[in-house]
Amino acid sequence: MYKEGLTFEQEQSNVSVKSVMNGVYGWMTFALALSGLCAYLVGTTPNLAKALLTGGTFWVLVIAEFILVMVISAMINKMSAALATALFVAYAALNGITLGFIFLAYTMSSIALTFFVTAGTFAAMAVLGTVAKMDLTKMGSILTMALIGLLIASIVNIFLHSSTLYWICTYAGVLIFTGLTAYDVQKIKNLCYETDGQGFEVTRKVAIIGALTLYLDFVNLMLYMLRIFGGRKD
Repeated sequence: MYKEGLTFEQEQSNVSVKSVMNGVYGWMTFALALSGLCAYLVGTTPNLAKALLTGGTFWVLVIAEFILVMVISAMINKMSAALATALFVAYAALNGITLGFIFLAYTMSSIALTFFVTAGTFAAMAVLGTVAKMDLTKMGSILTMALIGLLIASIVNIFLHSSTLYWICTYAGVLIFTGLTAYDVQKIKNLCYETDGQGFEVTRKVAIIGALTLYLDFVNLMLYMLRIFGGRKD
């Protein structure tokens, strides 16, 4: 029995889109788990932390991460789904390694607390982005501009060392990435509808680029949350 007002084609499309969105969340969850494992191993193993998080090695890893994100984002339409998946997994592992500092700087209990607060916030915004009838494009544009301003302010504060600006950036970061989560979920859902029926290669790449987008939202939101809830080690 089909929902009232929906044709067979519309019902099939909704099922297909739901399947792709499940893929988005599945790959995002896998990437977060992989990053968390890598971060934990590096952050709790002194020799690994010393080798990977100090000196030039750390910056090589950061640059490699940046390149991977740029390559995936800019060239995903030209690469195979298998390559896109492999690059995404590689990025998640590299990012996990560089996030190992979290376990060096913060207590385990505060990291766990922050993770659950972030997960709850992310889930609420994901639901909002899924069910919202209004177009969130304008909000997304505003938040993107705010994100650019946040990046500039953060760079400036590297030199100013202002505690006031630090906390302004912290709370702004939480608000920006909270809002971007809802916007990005709606954008990905719309992309799923636009590419519906185009085959496995296309839908897998949609799942990967969607997972990357939401992964970045989650990680950045958690990093800003850590500034608030994170208890630093003595």
